[in-house]
Formats: sequence, structure tokens, C-alpha cells
Amino acid sequence: MKRDKNIYWVATGLVAAGMGMSAFMYLSSNPAMMSNFQALGIPVYLVTILGVAKLLGAIALVAPVWSRLKEWAYAGFTFTFLGAVWTHVATGTPWVAPLVALLILTVSYTFWLRLKSSDEKTTRTENVRAEVQVS
Repeated sequence: MKRDKNIYWVATGLVAAGMGMSAFMYLSSNPAMMSNFQALGIPVYLVTILGVAKLLGAIALVAPVWSRLKEWAYAGFTFTFLGAVWTHVATGTPWVAPLVALLILTVSYTFWLRLKSSDEKTTRTENVRAEVQVS
């Protein structure tokens, strides 16, 4: 259980930190990044929307929020990384980094599900014990 928590937090921390830094670059209109987006024909307003989404998703991954919100953050980052891999392949630019990010995200999600399942089993066991003691 402790090993699973450590793996989860390392993977989740890496994804959240990466997305947080990416969000900062998007929202601060990093000149190099903006020129790359302009070369692809992506409008500036879309970069801002993506920056806000990445920031909120990074927060959702590390904050104690509803499971459904975390699911949406994982889904959003999955689409982001898949889109990034596809865009880099299509433009002939390096695509390994977004693929590695997708793999780390997969590790985070897998261990989040494992820990969530373990917590639910523990809660059910405690509820059964409480019912037996009341009877």
C-alpha cells in the first residue's frame, strides 16, 4: 500500500508540475511557444484557454477534490498528450516528450484507481464491523 502511494504521488507530481509549468508558459505568452503556435495556425485565444485548462487540471490532480473531477482531469490530459503526440508527428517535430508524459499519466491514473479501490474496500469493511457491533 505504501509503495502504491509513493508511485502514485511521484507520477502525479510529475504530471501536475509539468502541466503547471506548461500553463505558466501558455498564460505568460512565452514568445518561443507563441511563435510555434502561430506557425501551426493556432490562435492566441486558444492558447489562453489551454493554459487555464492545464492549470485547473494540475490543481485537480493534486487537490482533495471529487473523484469525478479527477476523472475529467485525467481525461483532459490524455486528450492533450495524444493531441500533442499527433501534432508533433504531423509537423516532424520531436514527439517523445508528450508520449512519455502520457505514460507517466497512465501510471498516475492506474495507481489512483488502485488506491481508490483499496480505500473503498477498507470503508466497506469498517461499515460491516460497525453493523456487527451494533447488532
